[in-house]
Amino acid sequence: MDEALLRSLTPGVLGILVRRGADFAAAEDAVQDALVEAVRVWPEDPPRDAKGWLVTVAWRRFLDATRADTARRRREDLVEEEPAAGPASAVDDTLRLYFLCAHPSLTPSSAVALTLRAVGGLTTRQIARAYLVPEATMAQRISRAKRTVSGVRFDRPGDVATVLRVLYLVFNEGYSGDVDLAAEAIRLTRQLAARVDHPEVAGLLALMLLHHARRAARTGPDGSLVPLADQDRSRWDTASIAEGVAILQAALARDRLGEFQAQAAVAALHADAPSAEDTDWVQIVEWYDELVRLTDNPVVRLNRAVAVGEADGPRAGLAALAALDDSLPRHTAAAAYLHERDGDLTTAARLYAEAAHKAPDLAERDHLTRQAARLNARLGR
Repeated sequence: MDEALLRSLTPGVLGILVRRGADFAAAEDAVQDALVEAVRVWPEDPPRDAKGWLVTVAWRRFLDATRADTARRRREDLVEEEPAAGPASAVDDTLRLYFLCAHPSLTPSSAVALTLRAVGGLTTRQIARAYLVPEATMAQRISRAKRTVSGVRFDRPGDVATVLRVLYLVFNEGYSGDVDLAAEAIRLTRQLAARVDHPEVAGLLALMLLHHARRAARTGPDGSLVPLADQDRSRWDTASIAEGVAILQAALARDRLGEFQAQAAVAALHADAPSAEDTDWVQIVEWYDELVRLTDNPVVRLNRAVAVGEADGPRAGLAALAALDDSLPRHTAAAAYLHERDGDLTTAARLYAEAAHKAPDLAERDHLTRQAARLNARLGR
């Protein structure tokens, strides 16, 4: 079973059902039922037209649910309009669905969660991790969002800022998680940039390009993580870096700074440094100060503390870190790194081991475990 194929087909199938008049919540349920049926049937009897098969099965599931619904009479026209079987539309509805999911009746956080689940293909666990909340909490949020839009026709585009947030989270999951969605997020953000003239849209596209340019160097031949300072910069995609920097410079020239432009500026400073030692950490701290002003995000403050440790010395970084909640993701790993730079190898080794137990994925856990083992070896343990 090709899970990547199913994930790539889902937005188009969902878009077709919505265009035919299904309300979003019912359409999403029907598509999920069709995906479950595909997992059951396709290994033994693969269809010639995978998308057409999914559309047909999902539409029939929607009609079955409609006929059983107490509002059947209101939807009778839809029941009578089942189209004949045939090739599915090749129209790419994905970006349109992102906008429709940013519905005015939903809070931005609920709209993002619903879109990530229904259109982005992320699991509830992955979305919860992105939001730093328990999985059960996110499941309830998604369920409430679906109830809110149940019966609502998604015929009005929503807020650009919400769509940007969704694209950003999809890219982050694709870049660092276990589902490869980064290229799809870049594709959709390019589409959005071509349609919407806004510096933050350009800023997000620049940010994605600058991060994606380093992707080939982020892992070793054995799949292990390679920290930014140790990456082979000759493997970075210079064309993507040049494009990202040019897009960012044009956006910043409009003097309407937003968080994605500020994040892209940090990424550009890393990309511009010929080596880790040449990184302009003072300027990076200044951009993190702008990000704190714009977002007051605790993760931004954590990243700023590490940057302060590079610009002003590890003890300054540890002082900045001490002001933050130690339950923040990667707080322990940051503390371990700064203690190592300060020469306290015993504390650093202990913290690396603790951070490994808290790591969100296997690659990061292995990396932190190796860091702890490296220091313990130096300490003769």
